Amino acid sequence: QVQLVESGGGSVQAGGSLRLSCAASGYTYSRYTRRCMGWFRQAPGMKRERVGSLKVGIAITYYGDSVKGRFTVFYDNAKNTLFLQMNSLKPEDTAMYYCAADSPICSDYEADYASWGQGTQVTVSS
Repeated sequence: QVQLVESGGGSVQAGGSLRLSCAASGYTYSRYTRRCMGWFRQAPGMKRERVGSLKVGIAITYYGDSVKGRFTVFYDNAKNTLFLQMNSLKPEDTAMYYCAADSPICSDYEADYASWGQGTQVTVSS
């Protein structure tokens, strides 16, 4: 099972940017090629929602409607790290952000992902 460690969260004013990182270990690239990795977020009292995801080794990405055009998810093979570049942040982006990996498909369902990180907090002030 892959281990995931997120970093890069913090506090920022509306309109600002942050880049989240998710370092993956305990796997081989060949084992996880074509498997989905992605970012979810959960605000207090809300359901966890998918933000963006991609299939490792394939240039196909998926984004939630609320972040399209502002967020970019990408994977660095050499670093075994998934990134989430967040631009034009809004107060409604405030949430705990989680990295997820090892899903056969890039779905919205948490149960499809076998591995999860511990989360990193993002707070956007107006």
